[in-house]
Amino acid sequence: MAKTICIKSPGTVANLVCGFDILGMALNEPYDIMKLTLTDEPTVIIINKDNFNLPVEAERNVAGVVLLSVIEKMENKLGFEIEIEKHIKPGSGIGSSAASAAGAAVAANHLLGNIFSSEEVIQFAMNGEKLASGVKHADNIAPCIAGGISLIRSIYPLDIIAIDSPPLYVTVVHPQIEVRTSDARQILRKQVLLKDAIKQWGNIAGLVTGFLKQDYDLIGRSLEDVIIEPVRSILIPGFSEIKIKCKEAGALGGGISGSGPSIFMLSVDEKTAKATEKVMKEVYEKIGVDYYTYVTTINNKGVEII
Repeated sequence: MAKTICIKSPGTVANLVCGFDILGMALNEPYDIMKLTLTDEPTVIIINKDNFNLPVEAERNVAGVVLLSVIEKMENKLGFEIEIEKHIKPGSGIGSSAASAAGAAVAANHLLGNIFSSEEVIQFAMNGEKLASGVKHADNIAPCIAGGISLIRSIYPLDIIAIDSPPLYVTVVHPQIEVRTSDARQILRKQVLLKDAIKQWGNIAGLVTGFLKQDYDLIGRSLEDVIIEPVRSILIPGFSEIKIKCKEAGALGGGISGSGPSIFMLSVDEKTAKATEKVMKEVYEKIGVDYYTYVTTINNKGVEII
């Protein structure tokens, strides 16, 4: 049994506009790099290899909480030392906490000889998401682990479905502000109008059908959120202008990535994705907000051993 493993853990876009907490997609960029080593003592040692100053106490660290939950389930009590090199900025809305949680869960299971089922690995990783946001959710975790696009039909019991999709380019802009997932959840309405719920259900069904039928027009028409986005978008400067101008540049559509502040847009080809990136840059340069952009594609591998 190997004692050390290195993995790449991808960023993710959760919600996919209308699929709050039930749809997620893995990205080829950005990604975190993690190195996990088995130790003889049932403890978790965390070494940060970046400048984000995340907690090194296992109980306060997303990856640490996951590894503690793994140790709790093990018959032969071993421990872990984990080195984390994050390239997905915490609070970016591109699945930073999920990358840490999913990466730790997959790496630990691999080192232990894959003694846990896929469902158990997801459950371990969701413990990290609960620490980060206060809620167990899998819309980042599932695609991060498996790659591609995931539909989380249910958390209790866990029921996750992989969704095929046509080739798509993903353009992401990350304005250099922070929106905490827990804060972004607190501002949401607790009740919604039935007419809004009906419209949202139609968009979710349309989006999933568009992916499965490789119908780009249907995908574009379905990328509409009438419940979450109108509330959360007030936290993101330039959001409305970016969304309108990116669609004018040819993007199929898009919206808030996770809880924000990142914004993503889907395109059919790289040329359109690059034009979309240009629009995003122009908007943020005009309003004077620092930003970072990615032009990438859907990651179909998920957490990967390197």
